[in-house]
Amino acid sequence: GHFRLLCKPSALAQHLVRSLGRSAALRGGRWPWPRWPQLQMLWQLLQPPEPERVVARELLQLPDAGVVALDWLVGPWGAAGGGGGVSSSVLLLIPNAAGKVTGGLLQLGLRALERGFIPVIFNRRGHNGCPLITPRLQPFGDPGDLREAVTYLRCRHPSASLLAVSEGSGSGLLLAYLGESGSSSRLAAAACLSPIFRGRDWFEAGMPWLYEWPLLLHLKQGLSRYVGALAEVVDMDRLLGSRSLRELEETLFCRTRSRPTSWECYWERNEPLRDVDEAAVPVLCLCSADDPVRGPPAQSLPRELFRSSPYFFLLLTPHGGHCGFPRRRPGRCWAHEAVLEYFRAMGEFLRTEERRKGLPRPR
Repeated sequence: GHFRLLCKPSALAQHLVRSLGRSAALRGGRWPWPRWPQLQMLWQLLQPPEPERVVARELLQLPDAGVVALDWLVGPWGAAGGGGGVSSSVLLLIPNAAGKVTGGLLQLGLRALERGFIPVIFNRRGHNGCPLITPRLQPFGDPGDLREAVTYLRCRHPSASLLAVSEGSGSGLLLAYLGESGSSSRLAAAACLSPIFRGRDWFEAGMPWLYEWPLLLHLKQGLSRYVGALAEVVDMDRLLGSRSLRELEETLFCRTRSRPTSWECYWERNEPLRDVDEAAVPVLCLCSADDPVRGPPAQSLPRELFRSSPYFFLLLTPHGGHCGFPRRRPGRCWAHEAVLEYFRAMGEFLRTEERRKGLPRPR
């Protein structure tokens, strides 16, 4: 009674309803103060720091000589990939647009590692300690760098299923990639936690200061490391003096010295749902009606997309905040369990369909 699954009727939807209905993650154990989403955000920000994660970092060089970083989570056995072997599923974790690897995203990766997945974090150019080799950062909805990373992961693990999950504003990148790639995405399934569906509206509306200012300071701190490299293409004084995420985004990608463009043209190329009709991969979006970051559901949730597309599923809960979805047990987020159950159900459904149709498994 606390959850609604909005989707177009199909055999896949029926299978997902049965699987999530049996999941213990969606029953009981809610947080004692569910009606205070701002308090949930404050609780997330004030959590004690996570222990230093153990990762094996790879730097992937891109066609224009830029670099992105892939952080493979390492288990206690001392090897990346959870010891799952070649048949394990690779789970690509995409942080928010600020590049911040939150405690929640890290918990999801570690939980997936325990389940036999191979979790790897995608870090954009200049984010999370990834060096900025060229004076170019990744726009909000430009999936070019993500496409190169997915191609590399497919080559490294050719026989494994490739899955992806994004958090918050990082979902803009994943949704843009799925729409632009269509049936060539190489992903078996995807999930978005508290996604931002309409990027331009989100930047223009702004967010609660409790969330916007920490993200803004986090971005400025990272960009200040590259003052010399970016000064030739961006007005760094204006950039570091930005008082909102919109002003920073506009300065960084629209008011450039080499290729200035308008705010309208920028979003024509970077709106997450611009090619959504071409998406051909099952996508589960977990959203809460009281999300103070995404905005009011009536304006920020594209309900018609979930009613018309057979690939998009909206799991909507009245309370959960932004990427919080907490329950009483410490260190637990019921959305993480729901995402992992969703991936298990997708794998089960696809294997059943292959046997039913007699299709050979892709090599």
